[in-house]
Amino acid sequence: MKLSQLLLTCLALTPLVLQADLPQQVNNQPLPSLSGVVQPIMAAVVNIQAKNSSPLPLPPNEAGDEQNNNEGTPPAKPREKGINIGSGVIIDTAKGYIITNAHLANKNDTFTVTLSDGRRFKARLVGKDTQSDIAVLQINALNLVSLPIANSDQLKVGDFVIAIGNPYGLDQTVTSGIVSALKRSDLGIEGYEDFIQTDASINPGNSGGALVNLKGQLVGINTAILAPSGGNVGIGFAIPSNMARSIAYQLIKYGKVDRGIVGIMMQTLTPELADAFHDPNTKGAIISMVNPLSPADKAGLKLGDVITAVNGAKVESASQVKNSIGLMRSGSSVDLSILRNGKPLTIKLVSANPNAYQNQIANQNPFFFGTMLQNYDAIVPNYGHIKGIQIIDLTENSPAWQAGLRPGDIILSVSNMPVQTTDQLTKVSQTNEKTLLVSILRETGAGFFLLKR
Repeated sequence: MKLSQLLLTCLALTPLVLQADLPQQVNNQPLPSLSGVVQPIMAAVVNIQAKNSSPLPLPPNEAGDEQNNNEGTPPAKPREKGINIGSGVIIDTAKGYIITNAHLANKNDTFTVTLSDGRRFKARLVGKDTQSDIAVLQINALNLVSLPIANSDQLKVGDFVIAIGNPYGLDQTVTSGIVSALKRSDLGIEGYEDFIQTDASINPGNSGGALVNLKGQLVGINTAILAPSGGNVGIGFAIPSNMARSIAYQLIKYGKVDRGIVGIMMQTLTPELADAFHDPNTKGAIISMVNPLSPADKAGLKLGDVITAVNGAKVESASQVKNSIGLMRSGSSVDLSILRNGKPLTIKLVSANPNAYQNQIANQNPFFFGTMLQNYDAIVPNYGHIKGIQIIDLTENSPAWQAGLRPGDIILSVSNMPVQTTDQLTKVSQTNEKTLLVSILRETGAGFFLLKR
């Protein structure tokens, strides 16, 4: 038998299955589909194009445009110079507010928003917060569709989620998966991290798009991917809707995020640290430093205190405490539940404006503000026994830097008065004079410098 006859015979014996012949139900149950979830809400996810005279630098593993991955592999498709393409989510139909990622939005950009029905609008940048990577755009349009925002704190690992966006410019792309993990932090992607991890496929162009639950509610803003091979490997990250909503509303109302500070440094409490501090608690954030004159200092927080809750919400890590406080505006009341030597306490304080706090510190020591100092007592070759104050580090905008002082310099006198300790230096330098004469010793010799307020 010829091959053509054999093929015809095989085809004749194979029944053709038409679409109408496919089962519509299994065991009297309709076939599962996400169509009913996504169809009503897809119009709430838009395509965003930002044009600038020069391309914006993007963070590593970012999901909004073609970029290098963390192994240095070049992107599959180079992006056009000066154009950033991503996604956004309409959250207010009356006023046309759209949430997206801050790394897509620069104040000098020209924004074009394309809706699912093909309409295009110029958008204005309402505000952006680079620390959380949230920005808000606004368009003037009618007949918009918005996404209801869910409480992301109710998400659980294993919940089904759907990602909607414009990967690689492919409009209205839908992928599905589950919540793989929650509260991912310390990834080095953003300043404030509390990511939802998902295996719903997220690719370049998805940045700013929607992560929704099976009720069609927004639970996250897709932001980043882990891409060792240059594409999606099932590890994507989204900003929780609660964080995104809080930041967006501040941007809409104030145009910026005015975060308050309490003046502490923390680290996550580990079982080993708990044993070392004889603390029965194994979850929380242990205070490793309290800044002088800060709200924390004034409220009586101490080294070794373990923070277990912020305003009644339990925390298990230092990043959770940072995020909780970082979502509050300066001047907000903060109730910290702590354990001190195993005993529970509640510390109440009011967060401070960072600039006001910095000015307060500067007024305490106007000439050496921004300078790290330590007492110095050593035998120096060719100079003998030297006592003074050594500069460890200093910021470039500090009075000491501007006067010419550098790390390693040893301060010997101030206003012709010898100083040997940082306390002495502080007292002598607290003067109403506009200038301060300082003598120093460095490797190349000694000399005088004039510091100005």
